[in-house]
Amino acid sequence: MQRTIFLITFLLFNGIAFAQSEGTPYIIQFIDKPQSVHSLSTPKDYLSERAIERRLIQQIPLDETDLPVNKVYLKGISELGAKVFYTSKWLNVVIAYIDKAEQVSKIEKLPYIKNIDRSVAFDGKKNSLPFKAFFEHESFQKADNSTGSSTGSNKYAFNYGASANQAQMIRVDQLHSLGYTGKGVVIAVIDAGFNSADIMSAFDTLRANNLILGTRDFVQPGNNVYNTSISTHGTMVLSTMGGNLPGKLVGTAPHASYWLLRSEDASAEYLMEEYYWVQAAEYADSLGVDLINTSLGYSTFDNPIENHTYNDLDGNTAVITIGADLAAKKGILVVNSAGNQGASQWKYISVPADGDSVLTVGAVDADGIYAYFSSIGPTSDGRIKPDVSAQGLNAIVAMIPSGIVQGSGTSFSSPIMCGAVACLWQANPTYSNIEVLNAIRQSANRYSNPDNFTGRGIPDLLLANSLLLGSPNQVACEQDINCYPNPFTSYIIIDIKSGKSIESDIRLINSQGKVLKQLLRKNIQQGSNSTKIDQLGNLPKGIYFIQCSDGYSTITRKIIK
Repeated sequence: MQRTIFLITFLLFNGIAFAQSEGTPYIIQFIDKPQSVHSLSTPKDYLSERAIERRLIQQIPLDETDLPVNKVYLKGISELGAKVFYTSKWLNVVIAYIDKAEQVSKIEKLPYIKNIDRSVAFDGKKNSLPFKAFFEHESFQKADNSTGSSTGSNKYAFNYGASANQAQMIRVDQLHSLGYTGKGVVIAVIDAGFNSADIMSAFDTLRANNLILGTRDFVQPGNNVYNTSISTHGTMVLSTMGGNLPGKLVGTAPHASYWLLRSEDASAEYLMEEYYWVQAAEYADSLGVDLINTSLGYSTFDNPIENHTYNDLDGNTAVITIGADLAAKKGILVVNSAGNQGASQWKYISVPADGDSVLTVGAVDADGIYAYFSSIGPTSDGRIKPDVSAQGLNAIVAMIPSGIVQGSGTSFSSPIMCGAVACLWQANPTYSNIEVLNAIRQSANRYSNPDNFTGRGIPDLLLANSLLLGSPNQVACEQDINCYPNPFTSYIIIDIKSGKSIESDIRLINSQGKVLKQLLRKNIQQGSNSTKIDQLGNLPKGIYFIQCSDGYSTITRKIIK
């Protein structure tokens, strides 16, 4: 009876009009993805131009995980009685209600079924206590509204007010003074809700410049993520990156662009939220985002049968960790809170903070000293976690309707770092997500002597910028290319400025990643160079890319016919 009551409540809460008779939830995994409906040769059918461009810049090939779940398979199981309400292309799974045991038997005999299991993702009991997980360990108090002072003297210098310390600690204020404020970088904030973020003055700059690109709710499809009945957690998280209240709070990436995605139900804790997160990350990837900040993590659930164990923290077990590493594989830099359970019996990081390609962020106080609540490592396979740390004790965050408060939790150290990463990547756009991640690790003050409390310590974003400029990829950073006419008709002129004499491979690539023309080992002299690709009159209208590669890294420019 308890499970039936929960199931009905869950379905009503999520706006899915299934009655009790809809049956039992099952996770169904398919064996493959035949390219009969979607093909790797036509990625524009399921990925945005920006998502394709990210893969081209980072030289990431498309693979089967990019393809949507096969529609023929979905139709096949539906005809046998499965009522599908969740799909994941990265995991190649669906979750569906099935009424009868004989239907399960028929479905598992289909030739394209890899596995079918009774799902525990919907088991559990609604908990009436709000703000589970990280939220239950976060605290807030009145903030000092002193105005502070600006840093630097140019137009990108900000009056940080009370938020000055959290920016200056990681020296992102120095990147701001150089003009790097996140402009052109897209961040997906996957969180628990963005209550009133559409009307708060902290986000006036984002709204005025159309920097909030869109929203989506994966917990309650069709719901307004700004709804006042849902959590303010994502609102506060967003404020540490995109907030701009001069003299009070300036976020670490005030000119970045944002997608606001809800995957967390703050009123309860259940395994299905990990699946929602994967779905949100897939959506973010398809949009072409550069970074994901997720101030979420999972270890225990309302139903103990769903709980993770310490052994699960191996970077390969939890559904959400698999999803986070797949996002990284697509070229997205995933920034994640370590967790707030350092003083609890559990004490360890939660998932997906255990991901080896995830930038896991712990918390320190205003003086850079470990914050007692910040979850610790190592992972169960012995890796150092967190990776780095930022201010998470008494961080400055925006609060409804227009004020600021001091908030404590790794939920805030993570986005403070994420916004800073956006500025660093803006300054070094030709680098891969892993190269940027490694530069941040190497810039930290405990890099040579890490521990499992603050990881490699507190990063220095100005030093990370210097490390990238001084790496072998410096050759590429010294280059700049300009392509014209744009739009082109029958030819393209490519002007290349280089800091030294090099050999470069120049390619014209279509939006499917196919090389149409190439000039290999082209001699590029120090200074200005110009070359031409012609005989392009027969190409169809569309989007193309010019790539110049010197053997270390690649510069990509979009051009239109």
